[in-house]
Amino acid sequence: MSVFKDKTLLITGGTGSFGNAVLNRFLRTDIGEIRIFSRDEKKQDDMRHDFQARMPEVANKIKFYIGDVRNKSTLKYAMKGVDYVFHAAALKQVPSCEFFPMEAVKTNVIGTDNTLDAAIDAGVKCVICLSTDKAAYPINAMGITKAIEEKIAVAKSRLSGNTKICCTRYGNVMCSRGSVIPLWIDQIRKGNPITLTEPKMTRFIMSLEEAVDLVLFAFEHGQNGDILVQKAPACTIQTQAEAVCELFGHQWGGGASTGSAVENIKVIGIRHGEKMYETLLTKEECAKAEDMGNFYRVPADNRDLNYDKYFKEGDIKLATIEEFNSDNTYRLNLQETIDKIASLEYIQNELNGIPNIVK
Repeated sequence: MSVFKDKTLLITGGTGSFGNAVLNRFLRTDIGEIRIFSRDEKKQDDMRHDFQARMPEVANKIKFYIGDVRNKSTLKYAMKGVDYVFHAAALKQVPSCEFFPMEAVKTNVIGTDNTLDAAIDAGVKCVICLSTDKAAYPINAMGITKAIEEKIAVAKSRLSGNTKICCTRYGNVMCSRGSVIPLWIDQIRKGNPITLTEPKMTRFIMSLEEAVDLVLFAFEHGQNGDILVQKAPACTIQTQAEAVCELFGHQWGGGASTGSAVENIKVIGIRHGEKMYETLLTKEECAKAEDMGNFYRVPADNRDLNYDKYFKEGDIKLATIEEFNSDNTYRLNLQETIDKIASLEYIQNELNGIPNIVK
């Protein structure tokens, strides 16, 4: 019997890439109901018609709720009778959060606080909050607000009663909404060079399926207040760009068709708030992280407010432990990057001329 059998799952920000991936994974299982909570009625209508066309026999399991995580009353209404919550609602674009940081605060910080309060009040059994590698040693508004989201989740977990709260932190999800690969494919299709910010920049990369796997792992194995991460590989932005050129340049006559993917790449410089590399675990977190095979588990810091003893007690290990980042994780070479990108359903559809909608 599945743990989701006859249960009700609510996904905040559910019309996004993650919500669509969860529906594709869960809808034909024995789950009872999946509630999509978001503020965009057009995206909800598009999703409704998409799943009615592709999965008519199970599309009635999807229920749509218009609301905003900034508004606690709409969450309370949607949360009634819910067993589990995947909290994916967020402002995620680094440049837009840099220009409008208070909007990021309202959604990523206050919205998370509202979501967790509503879930605890409704007696939800488990909430998984989706975070990002940008929350570790954050330098931009998006990362700072997601770091505060994690702190809120850990703090709430101390007093959440029967509601388990965990966070998942992951890197760039390939071909998700706002990601760079669909942009590059469009640029190649139009005969233009593809644009990248800084060739030496490194990024963790994972598929949407792996993002869902991480959330499910946290759901099944996480303990209250945990942060869980996947041991994701990374590559340079240059390697990722060359891989896309190799896959698509021949098809549309780009630079790769002449045997040089590099000729079809234009460097435009680092954008507002970008890092040269991303961190999935800080050195402080690595000092207490539990190795769980393909994942790391970081238990909650449940020390009390008695700070006096910390003037006398420390942790000598912190002087020698390194962080886990996209520069010291396994680095994919060009062929490995091509293989990983080529395995994505989105890429297969593009190569075969099947229209994609970036969700």
